[in-house]
Amino acid sequence: MKVRNHNNLLGVTLGACANKTSLTANFTMKVSMSFKKNLLKSIAAVAALMAANAGFAADDKLIDSVYGEYAKGVKVQMVRAGVTSNWDKAWFVSNGTQLSGYWDASIGGWDAKSYQNVSGQHQKLWDLGFTPVFRFENTNKLGFYAEAGIGVHMLSKLYNNDDDRLSTHFQFGDHIGVGYVFNNKWEVAAKIQHFSNGGYKKPNSGVNYMNVKVAYHF
Repeated sequence: MKVRNHNNLLGVTLGACANKTSLTANFTMKVSMSFKKNLLKSIAAVAALMAANAGFAADDKLIDSVYGEYAKGVKVQMVRAGVTSNWDKAWFVSNGTQLSGYWDASIGGWDAKSYQNVSGQHQKLWDLGFTPVFRFENTNKLGFYAEAGIGVHMLSKLYNNDDDRLSTHFQFGDHIGVGYVFNNKWEVAAKIQHFSNGGYKKPNSGVNYMNVKVAYHF
């Protein structure tokens, strides 16, 4: 009788543990999926708002393009939306080419997949950025181009993913990239981007991304 009761108690305990584990896994999955859906909805809403504002302001030359980006790094990915405003300046004009530039304002969401070096544990954060960018392009602003920029970013949380840590919310973001602007005003580009605080405070492992970009010009 004692053995039977002990076995029954053990079975109930194991069953409860299994149910708890299942509930925890389901809750974690639902939270992760919910965050991703909300992040994508937020980015889409921001992009739509930016597009509406850009369309309204195009004649006044306040906003010249809107864009979306997807970026991937080591155990981290990012989705970003932004707007740009041309400087309407040109240097070294020669043989149909020039050096020009623009202001870039953006909002993005990071999804790190190894928070505190625990595989599968996610860290979600927001990134607000503002960057001056120099672009070597054709004088008609169409066709191939190359660009480089360094700007400032504010992260909503201190990044701690895999073996990489950023000890400040404020970060510098620099990038180099190449792209192509089509006659129908659409643009595609690829970039390499690096985030760090410039050694202002340790730890400062830095974060690297490979970005793909799609933009529309007004």
